Amino acid sequence: MSDHALRVHFPERIVERHVGGNTTYARQLRDGLRRRGVETGLIPSGKHPATTALAETMYGLRRHPGAVLHYSADTGPLLPTRGASVVTVHGVASRWISVARSPLQEKLWRARVARAIRSTQRVITVSTSAADDVAAVFDIDPARITTIPHGMDVDHFSAPTDLSPELRAIVPAEYVLYLGNIEPRKNLVELVRAFSRPELARTGITLVIAGKPAWNFDEAMAAIASAPNVLHLGFVSDSDRIALMQAAQAFVFPSLYEGFGLPVLEALAAGTPVVASRRGSLREVAGPAREIVDLDEAGIASALVDALGDAAWRAVAPVDGPAWARRFAWDDSVERHLSVYRAVSAR
Repeated sequence: MSDHALRVHFPERIVERHVGGNTTYARQLRDGLRRRGVETGLIPSGKHPATTALAETMYGLRRHPGAVLHYSADTGPLLPTRGASVVTVHGVASRWISVARSPLQEKLWRARVARAIRSTQRVITVSTSAADDVAAVFDIDPARITTIPHGMDVDHFSAPTDLSPELRAIVPAEYVLYLGNIEPRKNLVELVRAFSRPELARTGITLVIAGKPAWNFDEAMAAIASAPNVLHLGFVSDSDRIALMQAAQAFVFPSLYEGFGLPVLEALAAGTPVVASRRGSLREVAGPAREIVDLDEAGIASALVDALGDAAWRAVAPVDGPAWARRFAWDDSVERHLSVYRAVSAR
């Protein structure tokens, strides 16, 4: 089958609304495929998780000649699809930490992912660490797993970008930025508390948080609301996302687990000094970022104070960060996905 005869369908629930890195991933694949003349479509969703699971399953049970169904965000069909299909599983945080979901949420999530793996022909992961976790937790043959890292458009993130007038009016001149979803895995409670510790508070710097509540966010939102030196912006546009990164004194990402960690790579591409953990895939992705070794409030504060005071390290970030990020290219990611699509279509 030629690529022009191939069609790839992505979940409507991911492509048509912004749910963080999963949406960036699916849209980058979609746009890259379209540039190569590959037609794309949508796997329909429902109004609620249960009806979405049913809709995605029913869609997979119908014939779609020439199409590959790519369930790109962990879960997917409950029954084997009639045609070619793949699922991307971005990682298994609960193999290492217990705060990602409640026990019931985790049980349901694992059941859904296991069903999706059994119901599709190939599993894609986005890092070596994620592949190891998926193989171990779901007891599948590593030969069924293809690891394809995300890409990065360095020119897009490094081109000088101004904040919108609305944000320029409220964002302080000097700040440390966190950008991403608000959920337990991101360790935001400890991050917010770090900014109340004397060693960091005396610097006078503000923590700016850009991101929307995702799940199990009550504790983090309460900590943010009660902190005097934290500014929560909510969800921001793509241009403001880039401008915030470029103007920050540092980008901080104290995550307890990542399947990939796209915001870290984006900040590196923007030339921002990055201070991040090395949990999960961040060992593969964070490159020249300064490491947060201890992920409690004291460890985060110490890492930030050291980083903000290291003028030599901060001076080379605009060179070292983009150079590292160029190792990750969306064109390469799209081509490697195309190889998987061709393989499952030929079966």
